[in-house]
Amino acid sequence: MIKTIFSIAIFTIALISSTNTFAQKFPKVDVSPMDASSYPVNWRNSDKLVKVVYSRPQLKGRTLDKLAPNDKVWRTGANEAAEITFYKDVTFGDRDVKAGTYTLFTIPTDTEWTIILSTQKNVWGSYFYDKTEDVVRVFGKVSKSKDVIESFSVVFEGEENAATMHLGWGNTVVSVPVKG
Repeated sequence: MIKTIFSIAIFTIALISSTNTFAQKFPKVDVSPMDASSYPVNWRNSDKLVKVVYSRPQLKGRTLDKLAPNDKVWRTGANEAAEITFYKDVTFGDRDVKAGTYTLFTIPTDTEWTIILSTQKNVWGSYFYDKTEDVVRVFGKVSKSKDVIESFSVVFEGEENAATMHLGWGNTVVSVPVKG
């Protein structure tokens, strides 16, 4: 009986010790969380044309031109540069692009943004942007939002195999057509 109680006590101590030994430490939620936007938007439709994976920085009282300066290559979000995947060959803006995954860089200005698709992969920020790896450059039309968009956002709207990608932040919305 004493042997059994002693064995149970040893087992209980070992069990408690083992859960503490193997406990994982998980980081807090990133201040610029990763998100994804795709077209067609309906999650039930798995036959996607395009998907963008990006991180969502917030203005927090700062101005857009402070966070994404005019005339400089921007990572199109926060943290890692945004990635865009086309699941079939498309016309992006006015340029033909083969199906595949590309890094999405942008160059903001007040009147139009240059949207860049690059073959670079797994890129942190735009610090090591290399123009020689550009696949295409197109221009995105700039319009103004009546509401302030606090967190950088990417949305798609469209019909059938024709969509428009909208990048929105602050009062700025940049639009680029995507056709399959």
